[in-house]
Amino acid sequence: MTRIADLHGAVNLAQGFPDFEPPIEVRRAARNAISSGANQYSVTWGTPGLREAIAVKAHRFNHIDADPEKNIVVTCGATEAMMAAMLSLVNPDDEVVVTEPFYENYGPDAVVSGANARHVALRWPDWQFDPEELKAAFTTKTKVIVVNTPNNPTGRVFSAQELRLIADLCVDHDVVAITDEIYEHLVYDGRRHVSLAALSDMAERTITINGISKTYSATGWRVGWAIAPTTLATAMRRAHDFLTVCAPNAFQVAAEVALGLPDSYYEKLVHSYARKRDRFVTELRKLGLRCGPPEGAYYVMVDISDFPILDDWEFAMALVDRCGVACVPGSSFFARASDGARFVRFVFAKNEATLDLALDRLRSLDSLRETTPGRRKPRRPGARGSAREHRAPPRNA
Repeated sequence: MTRIADLHGAVNLAQGFPDFEPPIEVRRAARNAISSGANQYSVTWGTPGLREAIAVKAHRFNHIDADPEKNIVVTCGATEAMMAAMLSLVNPDDEVVVTEPFYENYGPDAVVSGANARHVALRWPDWQFDPEELKAAFTTKTKVIVVNTPNNPTGRVFSAQELRLIADLCVDHDVVAITDEIYEHLVYDGRRHVSLAALSDMAERTITINGISKTYSATGWRVGWAIAPTTLATAMRRAHDFLTVCAPNAFQVAAEVALGLPDSYYEKLVHSYARKRDRFVTELRKLGLRCGPPEGAYYVMVDISDFPILDDWEFAMALVDRCGVACVPGSSFFARASDGARFVRFVFAKNEATLDLALDRLRSLDSLRETTPGRRKPRRPGARGSAREHRAPPRNA
């Protein structure tokens, strides 16, 4: 969708990255690290300074105790941490439980690892799962459950009660939880992020994944990490070594500075995002789009079933073409494309000027309501075909 947005000169509210920079002191640390010679390989599983900083921050915010020498693996972003965790744990024909809709890499991670995914629905509009459905997803073949809270794409923040249920199922079935907590500091309306590993009896069966991409607006630096019990961390270090060797050295040095920022940084961050969220959701609703304020992260899932468009892709392509705004088709987040055909996802991690422009363009949204299947308005010459060249391949390709 980013390529399609660029092709059409559209405002990119699709891919999950901010259009503003990391904190100045963090950028300065990266420049200084490059100038000071941090340009070669680091220790494969992370610089000692960054691993120590991760351990301190995990204790400070997550109540997780981690030994920097035994329990921490620094990776090329949280995405690689998830892949390394899967490869370390999963054998062919094992099963991985994943809530759905899901961050679109989880499915391929399971496939590459040889696992079979079992999906548990988070249901619109509050994106809660059915406890009985979750229990039924655990079988004798279940090896892993992937827990993403705050959730991408729904913005759902799992409650302590829901996490306790997940923990109990993991203990009862001898399952490892891999938690993606990359949005941990973006939690709204007085909610509190709870790390599964901090619950009693879960520290020894949880891999906690995080990174600097979202909290510090540095998605391109590719610095993530995992905190895991020693045996699992050792296995992950081996997988990580063969996947990428190490994360960028200079950016690891800068990440160490980022993790040491004061509480005031996180308070200002969540206040800024909450303000963007409230304004963006309010304006989308005024335009007739059905959505609710996310509990966390920086995405809004929108129900487009009121529009006479065949599916999410038709809506997304028409939105780019006619309104000049890019979103993500909802089918990207579901195992079966048809289950996501009524949704699209927007990101609001943008400067006010960017959101202003996007909302101004979205005021022409009514033109999509006039479109009916089989009688679509003509597009600019070549626009539809060019966009289709960039469409993702079929899931069974």
